Amino acid sequence: MTDVAAPGIFDTSPAAKRRIAKRYRAEVRLRLAGIGAIAFAFCFLVLLITDILTKAWPGFTENELTLEVPVSAETLGLGPNPDQAQIAGADFMAPIRQLLVSYFPGAADDRRSRTRLFQIISRGGADPLRDRIVADPSLIGTTVKVPVYLNDDADYFYKGYVTPIRTTASAGSATPSGTSGTITLTSTAQDFLPVLTGAGALRDATLPLTDKAPSRLVSINGGVLKATEVSADRISGEVLIPLTSTSMAAPGDWKILTLEQPQGDRKMSDREVVWLLALKDKGFVSSGISWRFLSSGDSREAELAGIKGALVGSALTMLITLLLSLPIGVGAAIYLEEFAPKNRFVDVIEVNINNLAAVPSIVFGLLGLAVFLGFFGLPRSAPLVGGLVLALLVLPTIIIASRAALNAVPPSIREAALGVGASHQQAVLHHVLPLAMPGIFTGTIIGMAHALGETAPLLLIGMVAFIVDTPTSATSAATVLPVQVFLWSDLPEIGFRAKTSMAIIVLLVFLFAMNGLAIFLRSRFEKRW
Repeated sequence: MTDVAAPGIFDTSPAAKRRIAKRYRAEVRLRLAGIGAIAFAFCFLVLLITDILTKAWPGFTENELTLEVPVSAETLGLGPNPDQAQIAGADFMAPIRQLLVSYFPGAADDRRSRTRLFQIISRGGADPLRDRIVADPSLIGTTVKVPVYLNDDADYFYKGYVTPIRTTASAGSATPSGTSGTITLTSTAQDFLPVLTGAGALRDATLPLTDKAPSRLVSINGGVLKATEVSADRISGEVLIPLTSTSMAAPGDWKILTLEQPQGDRKMSDREVVWLLALKDKGFVSSGISWRFLSSGDSREAELAGIKGALVGSALTMLITLLLSLPIGVGAAIYLEEFAPKNRFVDVIEVNINNLAAVPSIVFGLLGLAVFLGFFGLPRSAPLVGGLVLALLVLPTIIIASRAALNAVPPSIREAALGVGASHQQAVLHHVLPLAMPGIFTGTIIGMAHALGETAPLLLIGMVAFIVDTPTSATSAATVLPVQVFLWSDLPEIGFRAKTSMAIIVLLVFLFAMNGLAIFLRSRFEKRW
């Protein structure tokens, strides 16, 4: 028997074909819109990560000086037979400063120059020397080779972020008129003509150079001269590092340095630039990975600031949050889903839990400020209070996720357990709950990741305070990673800008790790029916 299609089932009219073609076009447009949305979001994600990595890159390395520092009891300000406490309290910056003055004698001429020279070194620059001497007092009276920390501006100068420097080789021989003070340098060739032509001046003109123009420095006979007036074959200016002699320098034995960023537009003076270049020429500068970022606490000095305190504070806060929110949230979900009677009171509780999940996080901060600090008198800026506030914040999320996980377990599991004589409690705890654990873990970790990135509620309970020491307990003063990012982002120093991005990277790594753990737990323990 031949099958015959019922009339009207397959409409092959032109109008039907147009409708089908229109439907296919709509499906293609929808597919393209989805692909476009994913591509758009991916581009912004790449842009965000690239921007963070670009800003953070300079902070992953640091420059420091490696100096052989003569250490004497007189220089340290110590008397005969000092004890351990006296040695630890000695002025270890003094021998380093004396060594710098010996390298640049001209800096000792006036107080302002000495201050600028000493500012090259970080306020904590003598910490490695102090640690060595305190550990081995017998080194007093010897020369100790130690690393010396540079300040933030000096570090970033060596990284190329202060001013581009262009070096021009000399074509003629040059003769200085003196070795210090204000001198004139005359060349046998028109070595300085590019300065005139670049400024639009005549070839035979004399051009004054101000702080609004690129700085021109001449390195000759072991010294450095800063030009204040220039002509085609001659410059006049101030000696920044004294010359060793006034003898003629042959072509190629002297050079012209151009600091592209004018002195008036940067924080670092030409004299400081010259000192830093001289230290590098002497082989004192070394570069390495900035491990101090992970091993030190916060500091007012960008070169000394680290996130160890914020990391420990975040860990303690998250631990307290987890210990409070997980058992309470899961217990509440089990009761509401499995044991609670279906009445109006329970309905009100369920509605309020759902509403709490949408409450702005700053409201929980106000609650913590009023209850935990105001009423109970708990310590401000402590992980204990932060954990309590964040536990309240994530509890609705954990309860809702746990209820959904419990509800997803097939009813046949409960019925089978009850059918073999198990009580309701045994059926839930021994059979339903283990099968719901992947969903519960996923909801808990997502809620914890949400709590880790919160800043507003913690600001209200005092965790915005400047904390140098690493917290040792749940009641110690502490800060957390999001607040540390907030504090650093408001500071003007160039080093804090990089460390802000570095802290964001660390925070993102924590969040990605927690989300990855949630995915792993779901795939590892998930049961399919």
